Amino acid sequence: MLSLRSVAAILSVCVAAVLAGCGSDDTDDGAGAPPGDTVEIRASFYPLAWMAEEVGGDFVNVESLTPPGAEPHDLELTPSDVAAVADADMVVYLSGFQPAVDDAVAEANDGAAFDAAGPANLDLTYTPIEEGQENLEEAGMVDPHFWLDPTRFVAVAEAFTEQLSELDPDHADDFEANLANLTEELMTLDADLEAGLAECSSRDLVTSHNAFGYFARRYDLMQLGITGLTPEEEPSPADLATVTQFVVDNEVKTIYFETLVSPAIAETVAAEAGAQTDVLDPLEGLSDSSQGSDFLEVMASNLDNLRNGQPCS
Repeated sequence: MLSLRSVAAILSVCVAAVLAGCGSDDTDDGAGAPPGDTVEIRASFYPLAWMAEEVGGDFVNVESLTPPGAEPHDLELTPSDVAAVADADMVVYLSGFQPAVDDAVAEANDGAAFDAAGPANLDLTYTPIEEGQENLEEAGMVDPHFWLDPTRFVAVAEAFTEQLSELDPDHADDFEANLANLTEELMTLDADLEAGLAECSSRDLVTSHNAFGYFARRYDLMQLGITGLTPEEEPSPADLATVTQFVVDNEVKTIYFETLVSPAIAETVAAEAGAQTDVLDPLEGLSDSSQGSDFLEVMASNLDNLRNGQPCS
């Protein structure tokens, strides 16, 4: 296994205590939806909205606080968004990921709040490497991208289903049936990813930002992100040079970029190193350029692109 300390902006895997207050038990037990009405849910960004729709089915109305095509790390809520959070029967969010949503949830007086951070077991942290040294002042940043590991996504869906059933017990059996279908789909995806990535000539995964830590650990890959946990971070010339040298030294064939941000940084490294580029979507949101219409389709496209880019037999 290659040393993780020798390259720029790389995830440092460490088991950490889940942040206090992040569990799904931290709930404001509001009155909930009246019997016979759909449960009004506001989800903070796409993966959580997709999960809520899959579990809730016809008995929920889900709206995402992050507009289609927007980068969720940068989300700022309008006054109407804040009012929607306060009026919702349930807010589904990931604490620590979008500070504006955290603030709106904290200010809301009614409704229930489901925090995915607890059941997701966010045990990856990130330490930036700057000019060959760990930036200890920035050490311990929690990696939020749990949904790219389908097994973690199942755990979050199970906890969400339990809380939704408490909010709307009349449809608990329907939610459990929908959860069973969702679990089967996610576990099939997990099996496809495990089989498809089992035999690859390179296990070094060079991505535009460090969104694939849980994914890489699940499928025995080593992630090297050009930027940090948020895609808007700008790498220094020294960082770019270090990543480029890593790509050359390890004969990495593909640099992966994503759909919601510019591919310029990935293209720069690829051009310098003589590599190609391709899409690896962290699924923080959908856009017109997404390679699929929902979570499962985009993940299937990710697998195809990885099998071509690594490449895998």
